[in-house]
Amino acid sequence: MSAIGGIHNARFDRVSLEFDTPKGKLRVVEDVSYDINDGDFIAVIGPSGCGKTTMMSMLAGFQKPTTGKVLFDGQPVKGPGPERGVIFQEYGVFPWLTVKDNIAFGLKLRANRVPVAERDYICEHYLELMGLSDFANSYPKHLSGGMRQRLAIARAYAVKPQFLLMDEPFGALDAQTRANMQNLLLRVLGTEGKTVMLITHSVEEAIYLASRIVVVTARPARIKEIIDVPFSYPRDEALQERPEFGELRSHIRELVMSEYRAQQAQIRPASFSE
Repeated sequence: MSAIGGIHNARFDRVSLEFDTPKGKLRVVEDVSYDINDGDFIAVIGPSGCGKTTMMSMLAGFQKPTTGKVLFDGQPVKGPGPERGVIFQEYGVFPWLTVKDNIAFGLKLRANRVPVAERDYICEHYLELMGLSDFANSYPKHLSGGMRQRLAIARAYAVKPQFLLMDEPFGALDAQTRANMQNLLLRVLGTEGKTVMLITHSVEEAIYLASRIVVVTARPARIKEIIDVPFSYPRDEALQERPEFGELRSHIRELVMSEYRAQQAQIRPASFSE
């Protein structure tokens, strides 16, 4: 197998990022520092538009910090790389390729190319794992939203990245499909072992999936609190009924809501603030 193995770590070292706008500089991320260690499942949560996705984009190599360093395996991130798999909310599948060809796509690129027999084995493995075997020759337009997201995850997993960057991957799904996808992700991580950075708006999702939660402020994104989730793996939905889960949920909700109120205060028209 041509898995991209090894131990991978990431670090945000006093990272700030700002954009030029017609009204001047817009600071999106400000003086952010934290580590993502091998085997961590980090969930980043905060108000909409606060800069969470921007942080992930810098680690993915799509954007560069204005100041500070984003490090991967001790080296500054200079661009995207095959060791970092990225999964977006918008499915990210190719409509002109069949389900199987979507999964195989990355395995045909130079960075991850494998022999045909191995490629077929990997495709069959993820088709079965994601419950898509009956749709191998179908096109994405024939799949439900949940199935398209399973396909996007299968395609990201197929190239064997050990580090997954997930931007609201289940945000567009209905509640039942979302719960099923969360459980599927936990099962896959339990068998394959990944390091994950998840961007989410859901407090319940963050607690259920993550080993650590990074709560960020309203824009510009700063670290408000980093919380170690006190629940061991493997996990199942019964966890969400435990009093400790509810207590942690209430604590994180208040942290996020206080930042949401701060965000609303930032954008409130002047006539309402007098």
